Amino acid sequence: MVRILLFGASGFIGRAVRVVLAEHFTVVAPSRRECDLVALDRTDLIAFLRRVRPDAVVNCAGRIVGTAAQFIEAHTLVTAKLIEGVEAVSPRTRLVRIGSAAEYGIIPYGGDAAETDPAHPVSEYGISQLAATDLVRLAAGRPQVDAVVLRVFNPVGPGSPHGTVLGRAADLLKAASASGAGQIELGLSDAHRDFVDVRDVAGAVLAALRVDRLPAPVFNVGSGRAVAVREAVEMLARQAGFTGHIVDGLRSPAAERSAAVPWTRADISRAADALGWSPRHSLADSLAGLWAGRLGAPAAPNDTLAFESVTS
Repeated sequence: MVRILLFGASGFIGRAVRVVLAEHFTVVAPSRRECDLVALDRTDLIAFLRRVRPDAVVNCAGRIVGTAAQFIEAHTLVTAKLIEGVEAVSPRTRLVRIGSAAEYGIIPYGGDAAETDPAHPVSEYGISQLAATDLVRLAAGRPQVDAVVLRVFNPVGPGSPHGTVLGRAADLLKAASASGAGQIELGLSDAHRDFVDVRDVAGAVLAALRVDRLPAPVFNVGSGRAVAVREAVEMLARQAGFTGHIVDGLRSPAAERSAAVPWTRADISRAADALGWSPRHSLADSLAGLWAGRLGAPAAPNDTLAFESVTS
């Protein structure tokens, strides 16, 4: 059976990817302790790859909180090591990495971001992600490298981490439900986001592994629809049965950074045409899954190893 080496399986996206891939492949998912991509040098990573002998490698590990140096380590340098390691051990082994819509930077209001559009990130996070994507794009031009980036927009769904606006909202709504509070305070903005269900992201990973030939090195993974952040929070509140007030409060550092990008919406036609992928879940489905998960679990921690594409 095909063996997939999955990094970041304990993170938000990685957990969903593991569930989907395990239905079709043998999945090897080392913990960070077993294989720390940031700490491992090239020699040790090559030795690890030789032991596992994967047929494909998927990297869902990364940071949504950190310094510029930490973002570069987690995204850019890790990607460089993975490309070199896979190329050295098993040329043409497919390498799939999770990228970010933050690579685009400012998208004109009302417009769609296409993979062929110029990318001008406005955050250190986005810069580190774009540098990693550029490494994949460059490597994919060599005959011995089979690599692709899935440029994920704003993932949401079961297990959304506290570091995302909808994850924070869910935790506040759960606390209000427990205490009977009549209002929650959440830093909001007038931004519009392309929210994509994390289960659809996992489906895109599966599609990227299954296609015989990758005609391009980068694919957008989004819903193709922009929704106001306030509207999404209000939808979640209705899902939770909350009838109180949502008060605009202090924004997190991530939300402040994200305010520089007021609009995101993905052009997902390339993924549809080349991968046969399209999103199956509505935002209502995603929010129902998010809330159901919160009811069955403690408040989610701020998981720095779980991707969020544009952090608000």
